[in-house]
Amino acid sequence: MNHLEDRYKSYNLDYVAGIDSRGFIFGAALADRLNIGFVPVRKKGKLPGTTVCEKYELEYGFDEVEIHLDAFPKENARVLLIDDLIATGGTANAAAKLVKHVKADLVEVCFLLNLTFLDGDKKVKEHAPVYSVLDI
Repeated sequence: MNHLEDRYKSYNLDYVAGIDSRGFIFGAALADRLNIGFVPVRKKGKLPGTTVCEKYELEYGFDEVEIHLDAFPKENARVLLIDDLIATGGTANAAAKLVKHVKADLVEVCFLLNLTFLDGDKKVKEHAPVYSVLDI
C-alpha cells in the first residue's frame, strides 16, 4: 500500500474504483490513504439504485459487471481502476468501459499481479495505461 500511495499521490485523482471483490480491499485502502472517494464496480445485481452494466466473455460463458450511473458526481472525474490481478482481461476491460461510459477520465488501471502470458492487459490498454506491481 505504501508503494501504491507513493505512486498515485501526485496523479491528482478524484476516485479509486475497485473491481468486485478483491479490488475493493486494495481500492478502498488506497482511496483512504489518498483521501479521495471509492467506487465499487460490482457483479450484476448487487448494486442498489440506477446502474449501467457491461457484458464480457469468460472461458465458459458470459458475465456482467455494473456501476452506479451517478458513481462519479464530479464532472470529468479522474479515476484509477484497481484489481488484484489481471488474467485474460475480460472483467477489467468491461470495468474500464463502464468507467468511461459514465463520463469519467480513466487515468490508469492498476493490478498487483499481471499474468503476462494471457495478454489480458492488451485489451485494457485500449482504454488507459496499465500498471502492475508484479508481472509473471
